[in-house]
Amino acid sequence: MNRVLSPVALAFISLISVSQPLRAQQTSSKTQPSSGVEKRYVDEVNALGAQPSVKKAFQFFVDLEPQTMKDLINLTETPSPPFKETVRAKKYAAMLKEAGADSVWIDEVSNVIAKRKGRKGNKTVVVESHLDTVFPEGTDVNVKHKGDTLYAPGVGDDTRGLTAILAVLKGMEAASIETDADVLFVGAVGEEGLGDLRGVKHLLRKGGPKVDSYIAVDGDGISSIVHRGLGSHRYRITFKGPGGHSYGSFGIVNPHSALGKAIYYFTTEADKVTRQGVKTTYSVSVINGGTSVNAIPYESWMEIDMRSESPEKLNEVDQLLQGAVQRALNEENGIKRQGPALTVEVKKIGDRPSGKTDASAAIVQRAMAATSYMNAVPQLDVASTNANTPIALGIPAVTIGSGGSGGGEHSLNEWWLNDKGYLGMQRILLVLLAEAGLDKGSAASKVKAEKRR
Repeated sequence: MNRVLSPVALAFISLISVSQPLRAQQTSSKTQPSSGVEKRYVDEVNALGAQPSVKKAFQFFVDLEPQTMKDLINLTETPSPPFKETVRAKKYAAMLKEAGADSVWIDEVSNVIAKRKGRKGNKTVVVESHLDTVFPEGTDVNVKHKGDTLYAPGVGDDTRGLTAILAVLKGMEAASIETDADVLFVGAVGEEGLGDLRGVKHLLRKGGPKVDSYIAVDGDGISSIVHRGLGSHRYRITFKGPGGHSYGSFGIVNPHSALGKAIYYFTTEADKVTRQGVKTTYSVSVINGGTSVNAIPYESWMEIDMRSESPEKLNEVDQLLQGAVQRALNEENGIKRQGPALTVEVKKIGDRPSGKTDASAAIVQRAMAATSYMNAVPQLDVASTNANTPIALGIPAVTIGSGGSGGGEHSLNEWWLNDKGYLGMQRILLVLLAEAGLDKGSAASKVKAEKRR
């Protein structure tokens, strides 16, 4: 995922020193309210951290580190190319079942869903990471060790996230933690690229499970809180003509000429409207077509990416593209001397919704309070993640990191370092329990916990 540091995050950094090293939260430690965090949420998280069962889970995450690393390597070395996540899905489903979920299934699009029933079941909280990577079939995904650092395509994005929420489930089982709400642990397909968030779109479809709040786990560290979805529209534009000899067929329509005009008209106008207001971007990313230097092409196509956290701004730039394409089509047809008219196909190949969960919303406040509890600085961010979909649907949602540190996402040299990675699981657990409600020891829950064991 791509993150942009927000002005709110910069304000936090100016108020709180970032030079202070993170301290391991193996036991509870109370924090004071930070600017922008309401005291009631700080008190709520402090109270959760003081619970014996939560302390036990925190220590369990520390003790589990060797196995968590094995799980990370195991999943990383199980290929999960775009649109081919089935093998990893089956393995992950088995791991969630073994970890103690009440029920586990793989849905129609290969999402893995593990349900842990709540005491009341009056709401449902999702905690999710994505199964897919950006790497094509055949990519070497064997993990290489260089000192304490793991190198492999997909080791961080988002295999570490899958491993983290698996560890959270294990920790809840080991500490006999029961929640009021049902919790769905999800490994989702189709987050990357042309996957277009298809896994989460299917999960949250009409007629699907009713979800009350959504915690996506993507990226590393324990500071970032993505609460604004960076939306995107992606198109493949294809101009088509008869094609022919560059001399003998001269005068027929030329798809390349139309494509060039469309690019010029679009980028000229888009430049004007994106120089002010909410950051909005556009990119003509791929161009192709033609067969020979002495042949008028029969086809010319391009792929375009546009992004903004503002739905209105994104739609404005989209309309500029549509207008530029039609203008180019009409002009090319207007100058042809012979042959059939040029045609164009405008195909949307990506539509990621945008929007935001307000910073004052309970889930964002809880994530901020949990981050402060870990002695880290909350950073409110914008990014394109699986949280885009629930945010756009009005479901309170955030994306938080899985702990540790990493880099090189989407490259063959991707890496992840287990730098106090257990802090990631501790923060995830705090946010999850704050959203799902911690049952603090009713007789019914004790019986339920014993049955789990």
